[in-house]
Amino acid sequence: MNVIVTGATGMVGEGVLLECLQAPDVQRVLVVTRKPTGRQHPKLREVLLQDFEHPEAIAQELQGYDACYFCLGVSSVGMKEPEYTRLTYDLTLGFARTLALLNPQLTFCYVSGSGTDSSGKGRQMWARVKGRTENELLRLFPNGYAFRPGFMKATPGQRNILPFYKYVAWLYPLARRLTPGFVSTMAEVGRAMLNATRHGYEKRVLEVKDIVALAHRY
Repeated sequence: MNVIVTGATGMVGEGVLLECLQAPDVQRVLVVTRKPTGRQHPKLREVLLQDFEHPEAIAQELQGYDACYFCLGVSSVGMKEPEYTRLTYDLTLGFARTLALLNPQLTFCYVSGSGTDSSGKGRQMWARVKGRTENELLRLFPNGYAFRPGFMKATPGQRNILPFYKYVAWLYPLARRLTPGFVSTMAEVGRAMLNATRHGYEKRVLEVKDIVALAHRY
């Protein structure tokens, strides 16, 4: 498989990238990023893109791929809905529409989050915007999936870990036992995306339990 990863300088994207680099059947990994990851690997190629809403300048680089794992995202803290919509819905769809034209059968895995609102009408602003984004992506890609992870245990060797993580990481074993529907490992998220590309999945919106199940299915 040849795969594209976005958001690789963030915690989720980096975790997914590590799983792609380790997978024997992944031949090429293209990271599309605003800034270099600092990683080197025989499979890895990086392309810089500042405006994800308009990726036409790198369209030639995006051809010939089997999957895109879209892990790019921003926090909604302190944002009004129009700004968050631009940085979430508009940005993601701008990139995705170009990919769909170039690779119509591509598997597109989009990371939203636990609590996303598919109706697009709920009270939480971020959940509405993420829900609208999911819905449009699933219409755009016949092989599209929305991933809704919760709390994730980082993969050893990750460099891009959220600052608060070091204070709560110790809770993971307990949370896994008490609230298994809310926690997974970062490795499971990456493996589930790879398995969705290899084999598909019966659901197009994957909650945490689906992510864990798909990661360990094959």
